[in-house]
Amino acid sequence: MAHIVFILLFAAAIGSGVVGGMFYAFSSFVMAALGRIAPEQGVAAMNAINVTVITPSFMVFFLGTALLCLILGGGAVFGWGGGGAKFILAASVLYFVGCFGATVIFNVPLNDQLAAVTPADQTAVWVNYLDRWTMWNSVRAAASILSAILFTIALLMG
Repeated sequence: MAHIVFILLFAAAIGSGVVGGMFYAFSSFVMAALGRIAPEQGVAAMNAINVTVITPSFMVFFLGTALLCLILGGGAVFGWGGGGAKFILAASVLYFVGCFGATVIFNVPLNDQLAAVTPADQTAVWVNYLDRWTMWNSVRAAASILSAILFTIALLMG
């Protein structure tokens, strides 16, 4: 059992780190770059990104890590994690709520709103979108990166 938990922890640490890195890039410079172009171009670019991000390579990391968090978090509650159980539980909750939850509750609805915007409303919607989406994306990035750190601490505790 310890070998399986190690593999799951390792995968969760890598997955949350990869997802956090992608979201960090968007909050650090991608959204700022999109904000520097005309609203209609920014809307078109972001809508294209929102469609093309749905790939197996992204979904394996994003959804796979969420699933690992459910498994590991549940296992931590039932004593799988030994001395690192608190770190495993904290990492799992951080990723699942702060990354996956924020995506479902905030970022996806904003993406849907952006996809439905009329040309007449693009400028107003885009300015609001940039601020709100980037703020929630930063939450996702921080939650994912902190989760990766906590999973790594749990791994080091053996």
